[in-house]
Amino acid sequence: MNKIHAAITAVNGYVPDYVLTNHELETMVDTNDEWITSRTGIKERRILKGEGLATSDLAVPAVEGLLKKRGISAEEIELIIFCTTTPDMPFPATANILADKIGAKNAWGYDLQAACSGFIFGLATGAQFIESGKHTKVLVVGGDKMSAIINYKDRATCIIFGDGCGAVLLEPDTEGYGVIDSVLKSDGAGRAFLHQKAGGSLKPATHETIDAMEHYAYQEGQAVFKFAVTNMADVAAEVMERNGLESEDIAWLVPHQANKRIIDATANRTGVSADKVIINIERYGNTTNGTIPLCLWEWEDKFKKGDNLILAAFGGGFTWGSIYLKWAY
Repeated sequence: MNKIHAAITAVNGYVPDYVLTNHELETMVDTNDEWITSRTGIKERRILKGEGLATSDLAVPAVEGLLKKRGISAEEIELIIFCTTTPDMPFPATANILADKIGAKNAWGYDLQAACSGFIFGLATGAQFIESGKHTKVLVVGGDKMSAIINYKDRATCIIFGDGCGAVLLEPDTEGYGVIDSVLKSDGAGRAFLHQKAGGSLKPATHETIDAMEHYAYQEGQAVFKFAVTNMADVAAEVMERNGLESEDIAWLVPHQANKRIIDATANRTGVSADKVIINIERYGNTTNGTIPLCLWEWEDKFKKGDNLILAAFGGGFTWGSIYLKWAY
């Protein structure tokens, strides 16, 4: 019997309509378009506006579009892994909220939190349920409403992040397509450089934490950049080396969209030419768990069956990882 791989059989994404440009940010914080673009590669980002809207509301249109593409009903989904740093609530899981909103009555699910590496971790996790034969339809969602935890008076973070969501469907494949290998890593010592200070059990919400603006993302940019630029590149190279892949074997490099310089370093480390590197950071910024599935969604019509894709990410925590994926359709 041929080995079962977890193949992506459908992908879809969603970004909100509201566009927050660099020029609008100039009116909010001490920055300018040239400064932002030269350091990050970002020109604009999408923001979810409106009362009562949360991360699950980004996921609903992404998933409903995916189901329509695949021609299946929500009731056929068996498992939902929702990769997010900005869940609708501390509990219940946003995966459960999404299941209710789309009518996935036969699915169980949970949230996976690994910051910007979450979708990579979720894809590798979902693949295990397919490869074991436990499930045949696993939905992996990556999405964040980062605007909910961004201080728009902090130019170190507000220029970087946006809102968005992408989703993929995993199904069994016995022809050699799908998730072939993954390398996943973490180092909790990195928490000092990128975290949210308050709102967890360590520091529950109080008037003092709110007044001190500690419920927003905190980042020491230089330290994070130093770790990310090395580790994201190294792990992408590692998964290639483990599978005997040369740069010419790679059809597409799909990097986490955190910073254009980190993306360039990963491409250089793997030897993948610029025309094979998927980049949309200039339009969406860093959507955290949403970046990689949004890239897959936007480039879907350019992929060919059998294409070798390398996915790579780095996130707070620290977390980082890479997946070798063979496109299935």
